[in-house]
Amino acid sequence: MSDFYQTGCVATLHRLNPDGIERLEAELRRYSAERPIGLVLPALYREFEGPAMRRIVEELSRVDYIRHIVVALGRAGRAEYEKARAFFEDFPSQVTFLWIDSPRIQSLFRLLEHHGIPAGQDGKGRSCWLAYGYLIAAGDCDVIAVHDCDIVNYDRRFLARLCYPVVNPNLGFEFSKAYYARVTDRLHGRVTRLFMTPLIRAIAGMAPNTPLLDFLNSFRYCLAGEFAMKANLARVNRIPGDWGLEVGMLAEVYRNCSPLRTCQVDLADNYDHKHQSLSADDPSAGLRRMTCDIAKTLFRTLAGEGVVFTQEHFRALEVRYVRLAEDTMTRYYADALLNGLEFDRHEEERAVATFARSLRQAAAEFLEDPLGLPLIPNWNRVVAAVPGFLNMLLDAAEADRELVASQAA
Repeated sequence: MSDFYQTGCVATLHRLNPDGIERLEAELRRYSAERPIGLVLPALYREFEGPAMRRIVEELSRVDYIRHIVVALGRAGRAEYEKARAFFEDFPSQVTFLWIDSPRIQSLFRLLEHHGIPAGQDGKGRSCWLAYGYLIAAGDCDVIAVHDCDIVNYDRRFLARLCYPVVNPNLGFEFSKAYYARVTDRLHGRVTRLFMTPLIRAIAGMAPNTPLLDFLNSFRYCLAGEFAMKANLARVNRIPGDWGLEVGMLAEVYRNCSPLRTCQVDLADNYDHKHQSLSADDPSAGLRRMTCDIAKTLFRTLAGEGVVFTQEHFRALEVRYVRLAEDTMTRYYADALLNGLEFDRHEEERAVATFARSLRQAAAEFLEDPLGLPLIPNWNRVVAAVPGFLNMLLDAAEADRELVASQAA
């Protein structure tokens, strides 16, 4: 059972009652009549070949309060696109596929680049951004929820709890972020446990009274990929196109939404999805790349808030980070022993050392190019640059659907 302690500047909604799904779904059906919900599923085709996606589709088939599901399908050819669509036949909700690799969608990205709008690199960030644009263009949803497609133990309770704080008009929240434990026979979530949280606290010690750091430090799992938000917020938020997606998203929420209208919600006692490799010796892959991208996004966001970083700051930050990460690791060691969990202290130490190298690399790249890759612009800017773009996006998705349907016939 969860605790009920409130910390930081963000409301924490705990999981005090593990049941109650019927009550939640009944209320969501009632509230969603006035505040329709759209669900974005960013997915690679290979996820349709695994057990996680089958479970997700089965659970979602039992949900009747979602107005519109948008599957942003990446790294798929035409045959894979057809197979993925077949997963959602006879669904209670309307389902639209955005085939990211289709010639029509790719031509839209080129059109944006032609008008000086950076559409970002291929990945989850761009896929989510495009799906938001589709739902904004369709105009049939007031709330947009997002979750990953590799959740092994997915349950429809996750979605209900995620959406409820934003959909319930009596609560006043505009953004809801998930948190959860990631535990099997051992503790997982190394990037959050041993990198992100110690790094935020290390910077906070060197740059006190920075509201954005207080905001980020309020989240129990700030790298969670599951959240729900008002559609208007999706319209004005910019999005990073790399592994800094979750941190950049929270920074945009901080800019565009009061912390009083932001909450985090406990989804489950345990949450299991794929585990990335450490890739200690390869800075272009795995957690090594992920942590570098996250750190760069954090540095650039904080610089935008007036925090000054110099080479001397980064030298001190690396030392301070390592000390806090090692202290944090000791706490998790005690936690694991108390609960009878496996704890490979050598691997945890190795992860901290790898993350410290990522931090040094991120600092060097930030000092060389403080701006870095531009964020994917918000949809207001896109519409200003290409007024008919949203209609083009609707037409492209429909044309891809009709092409496959006509060939099947």
